[in-house]
Amino acid sequence: MRILRTPDDRFSDLPDYPFVPSYTEVAAGDGSGDTLRVHYVDEGTGASGETVLLLHGEPSWSYLYRHMIPVLAGAGHRCIAPDLVGFGRSDKPTPRSEYTYQRHVDWVRETVLDRLDLRGITLVCQDWGGLIGLRLVAEHPDRFSRLVVANTFLPTGDRDPGEAFLAWRDFSQNTPELRVGEIVDGGCRTDLPSEVVAAYNAPFPDETFKEGVRQFPVLVPVSPDDPASESNRRAWRALQEFDKPVLCAFSDHDPITRGADRVFLKLVPGCQGQDHTTVEGGGHFLQEDRGAELAEIVNRFIADT
Repeated sequence: MRILRTPDDRFSDLPDYPFVPSYTEVAAGDGSGDTLRVHYVDEGTGASGETVLLLHGEPSWSYLYRHMIPVLAGAGHRCIAPDLVGFGRSDKPTPRSEYTYQRHVDWVRETVLDRLDLRGITLVCQDWGGLIGLRLVAEHPDRFSRLVVANTFLPTGDRDPGEAFLAWRDFSQNTPELRVGEIVDGGCRTDLPSEVVAAYNAPFPDETFKEGVRQFPVLVPVSPDDPASESNRRAWRALQEFDKPVLCAFSDHDPITRGADRVFLKLVPGCQGQDHTTVEGGGHFLQEDRGAELAEIVNRFIADT
């Protein structure tokens, strides 16, 4: 494993992102004894006694939550928003074969449960934030108080992933240059300013830094015998016993995860009796399109449960 680290000056003066960086170290997982530096945002006093864990997905980073963190922190909550390994200010291993679904789960587990020792967590997860975060919930349900599931799913490969995802996977593997900022922009209903597009590009000085971005789409289970399929099936069995509060807050314009909320509503007991909502005017990256609104939804959910 070779470990790349984005220079700090790439993150200077990003719009609406004033947060002081925090770091921890996790095991690389390749048997070398090396460690990886993981970045996370840690904002808010936690005066409410609540901790909100904000997990991003592909190909974004904690910058995605910049409009939500002030609203959540303003309600007295402690906000933790890690950058997944390979993204944001976190280290970026190479080659891409170093990234596996299980390693991503392990890296986040070590970050938030072992190093930060978070408990009583309200998980807010979108895209791969759900594919990873829901695995942790299934494996460590005692650490979580409630879940907000937004534009995500937990695939086992037993169902057709849909044309939109397969088209994205094909594009991600065949385009010569992955223009991360433009990809995020394309997944929003609103047009992002050029400086925001640049902020999404900031973690990736060149294509060698994008190995994790390239690998994520092919790690999604699309066949029943995928290496992660059985682990995700076990996670679903555990989630079918999870009776703590669960809120679905999917947007109305996401072709990738459209309809996945129905699966959660049907299978997860904690969804019963909750005020589930559709976030209107939101694309795949609803944190960009409707971030403050989503944060207020989370605040009300915490207050009500």
